[in-house]
Amino acid sequence: MPSIADRQIIQKTSEIVELRHLRYFIAVAEHESIRLAAEHIHVTQPAISRQIHDLEEELGFALFERTPRGLKLTSAGQAYLRDARKALAQLDVAARGAARISSGVQGYLRLGFVENSGWDGIVPHIFRRFQAEVPDVRVELVPMNTPQQLDEIRASTLDGGFIYQYGPLPESINTLPLTTNEVVLAAPRAWTLPEQGDASARLPLPGVALRQIADWPFVTFPRATYPLYYDQLIGACQACGVTLNVVQEVSTEAAMLSLVCAGIGAAIVNSANLGRPPALCHFASFTDLSIPMPLVFACKIDTPNPALFRFIQTVEAMGRPGLTTG
Repeated sequence: MPSIADRQIIQKTSEIVELRHLRYFIAVAEHESIRLAAEHIHVTQPAISRQIHDLEEELGFALFERTPRGLKLTSAGQAYLRDARKALAQLDVAARGAARISSGVQGYLRLGFVENSGWDGIVPHIFRRFQAEVPDVRVELVPMNTPQQLDEIRASTLDGGFIYQYGPLPESINTLPLTTNEVVLAAPRAWTLPEQGDASARLPLPGVALRQIADWPFVTFPRATYPLYYDQLIGACQACGVTLNVVQEVSTEAAMLSLVCAGIGAAIVNSANLGRPPALCHFASFTDLSIPMPLVFACKIDTPNPALFRFIQTVEAMGRPGLTTG
């Protein structure tokens, strides 16, 4: 541990030594000449002489011996030169690191995503491309539903997130549209789908009308999980003349599909689940029910994180160009 005297010297030195002192001193030490140092760093000789004189006076010891053949470092000057070079090197490293952070190629991002969006399609491709292009940005991915993501984005605990948007968002939130999914029927594989003569299925799947299975038991999630989507789902079913026979509610689609596999009931789920189909259930496209499920990237308008701007560039390059507000 430095002595009291050493600490006083360190404090005094840190107060009076500026970068130009170190740069001028190093130049003179390397060239052993004020004239050559002045030519090298394009500063007048009187200015360098004055700065070296001031530095020695403030430090309280000589850095150079003045000889007829030029300047020669004292023992103290040699030690000071080593540390001065280290100090400038550390400052250069700090400057380069700060510049990389400012340009968004280094830093940290905490991003949310609805779990089913990460199994296939554009979202995992965006993550892979960003990590390949900007490997020095550490990305923490947090699976959570849309309302949770929006709460954390507003609270600035998430930098952004991939959400399903059903209605207007707060004016403080920017969105970047990516793709639109549909709802599909998930049924236990042991159950037989009704024959469907209508060829109007919206996806390359077997087609089924919701009215044909109106008496089936269904598993869904509580309205509190995502009220906007829940209301759209129930309203669309009622428009088909169907009131779902809900036998159980669970909080996630993964849990819903588990209950489907167990034979508890059928479920109306996001077509993104086709990217990871459970072994014990099968899917069908509805011929009379449509609920568009727009997947967007959302973030705050006034975000200060440069890495997020760089991430948005990747999203824009792979999705539809242009962020929209609200």
